[in-house]
Amino acid sequence: MAAGGDLEAAARAGVEAAIDAGAGDAEAYAVEEATREVRVHERELESLTAATERGVGVRAWIGGRVGFAYGTDLSAHGLRATATLAAEAASIADEDEHAGPPGAAGPPPTLDGLRDGSVSAWGPDRAADLALAVERAALGGDDRITGVEQAVYADSAERVAIASSTGMDGSYETSSCYAWLQAMAASGDGRETGLGFGMARGPAGLDPEAIGAEAAQRAVSMIGAVKPESRSCPAVLDTTVAASFAGLIGSTLAADSVQRGRSPFAGKLGEEVASDALELHDDALDPDGLASSPFDGEGVPCGRRALIEGRRLRTYLHDSYTARRDGVESTGNAGRAGYRSQPSVSASNLVVGTGGRDLAGLFEQAAEGVYVTDVAGLHSGVNPVTGTFSVGASGTLIRGGEQAEPVREFTIAGDLVSLLGAVVATGSRRRWVPFGGSVSTPPVLVGEITVGGS
Repeated sequence: MAAGGDLEAAARAGVEAAIDAGAGDAEAYAVEEATREVRVHERELESLTAATERGVGVRAWIGGRVGFAYGTDLSAHGLRATATLAAEAASIADEDEHAGPPGAAGPPPTLDGLRDGSVSAWGPDRAADLALAVERAALGGDDRITGVEQAVYADSAERVAIASSTGMDGSYETSSCYAWLQAMAASGDGRETGLGFGMARGPAGLDPEAIGAEAAQRAVSMIGAVKPESRSCPAVLDTTVAASFAGLIGSTLAADSVQRGRSPFAGKLGEEVASDALELHDDALDPDGLASSPFDGEGVPCGRRALIEGRRLRTYLHDSYTARRDGVESTGNAGRAGYRSQPSVSASNLVVGTGGRDLAGLFEQAAEGVYVTDVAGLHSGVNPVTGTFSVGASGTLIRGGEQAEPVREFTIAGDLVSLLGAVVATGSRRRWVPFGGSVSTPPVLVGEITVGGS
């Protein structure tokens, strides 16, 4: 990878080139990223892929018109060509009264520790050994484990630099990695599967034994699962399921969804939308969150913001465009999928609180109900306007305050606002989960949910 200073210089040069090409204001977002993925199967390396890319995306504004272009040539000639295309696109774009560059903001917070050196220090052989260790841990965890569909390790290391004509100029480095696998357990004439995963800044932070053991335990725990009876009852959502719901709720709190009328929380700002047992924050500064950064995809400084607190909906997530439409300040939630994309509203790290009892305590409080450990098709099974959902699920029954037999092929149904209001407790042990984005959540006890079974 090129030095970070070279990337910052490329971003500044991109802005200057766009202004020279006729833009009134301009912004350049430059990225260098190295990614790697290892897949193993039946104790052998199946594939190893690695890629490195660098590029810049330039936005140019002429009055209320905006144009965008991107390129991979960061030479002076390449930057001029990309910037000129962005300015030309702006010159023929439709006028939009809300279009404009992000306003000048203060300096971003200092955020250290986002880059783990083990990502680059571990060579391909060592990365493959980690994936093999994950698979080995699952296969050796229980005699009833018959195989592993696939074990995967992946990592990335990224540098980001941004510059704009309104004075934003900064850069940061970050890294992330994860490992996961699906273990298979014999179950009569069929089989059960179980997911194990881990995520960290670098491979040195992963525990392959724990990841493999989790997959084995989840698969074995579902042996003999049956369909439960239909009823309304309490439900404990495990961390993976709670994270999926939190991620979905975070997406419905994005101001662009709200402004289009495609959110069940539209028009509810300041209203009571949840019980006092649950809070939800967007926190881009949590050092353990893999979506942390000092500034967003427009260079606006990031922070920690209460979304749901004290029962009430406290704010929507904004980038500069949606904030200008609503006459408010950006919350620093402009996300980008890379230099090829323009920014759009997205959550950073979603943090669910407040915390209380351990998992056994949540089962005891539920007394009778269901422990939901997996849901399928959550995003496709939710109406984005009303928030109603009906999704497939599996897990175990709760009987007499304790875990009982496994159940599968049932649905859970309700709506997101009612679900938030029905939360009666959250667990004391939280976990970072990559489902639904980057989410930190404990298990969550819902007082009543509709279960559709036999």
